[in-house]
Amino acid sequence: MSLDPISRPADGAVFLGGEAVHYDAVSPGSVAVIGIPGATPYRSGSLHSAAAPSAIRAASAPQAARRGHYDFDLGGPLLRERDRLVDCGDIAFDPADLAGNRARIEAVYTSLLARGTARLLLGGDDSVQIPALRAFAARDEISVLQVDAHIDWREEVEGERFGLSSTMRRASELSGVKAIVQVGAHGIGSAREAEVIDARAAGAQLIDMRMLRAKGIAHAAQCVPAGRPVVVCFDVDGFDPSVVPGVLGRAPGGLGFGDVVDLLNGVAERAPIIGFNIVEFVPQQDVGGLGTRAVCRLAMLAAGLLARSVER
Repeated sequence: MSLDPISRPADGAVFLGGEAVHYDAVSPGSVAVIGIPGATPYRSGSLHSAAAPSAIRAASAPQAARRGHYDFDLGGPLLRERDRLVDCGDIAFDPADLAGNRARIEAVYTSLLARGTARLLLGGDDSVQIPALRAFAARDEISVLQVDAHIDWREEVEGERFGLSSTMRRASELSGVKAIVQVGAHGIGSAREAEVIDARAAGAQLIDMRMLRAKGIAHAAQCVPAGRPVVVCFDVDGFDPSVVPGVLGRAPGGLGFGDVVDLLNGVAERAPIIGFNIVEFVPQQDVGGLGTRAVCRLAMLAAGLLARSVER
């Protein structure tokens, strides 16, 4: 941590016209955006979502002038006059020091939490969430709402315990994580039957797409405990690929954008959303910019929800 862990994007871009502010100078009550290109890739993999923070920022630029306009997905202005949105830049990634990557993420998040901010993470692969969740859970008791095509309960992959397929298992080991609600699993992924059994045994509520279709979005929102702060862990492959085609493994049958709007508003009515992590967008796999627009719109919705929750 001797070097500043933060860098500004080379093009100087900020999310949705927010003010560029260093993470240790953010004012309390702000919505702080932080880009995290990667943390713990697998040996056989790559930093597949490293370009996502820049792509999301670039897509948000044309919307910046309208951020005070009425947003029908929120029932009011996207951001109100009193809301402060800041962009803290990107956390540095070192391919030769994966433990150092995790330490930097946790340290930056610990600092932001101490300053009383709401955090919007622009990832990055799913592994970037593990150290961020450690910081959240060390400070307060939280619930985790995961939206994902996969449940991410592997103990290890290729000997690595902190990779993208282990996020929810590592979250379950944190004493400050009191509930895990997982929405949107569908198709086939890295989980075997043993991981599903382990997740349920640990108390995770698995609301797969079949159950979601049978019981509805309102049921999923009601599964999130009332009152306790929530961190949303949103892997964009939880969307149907017709919404976001830019993912590693396209699996038909995911959530529509309207489903997500209803789910997030339902959760926000029950408990404050204090963190929102957007991960696993792969811009180079996008089709006609469709996914970029959808993921940017998700990030905008998240900013509005975080701004409303930070006042609670």
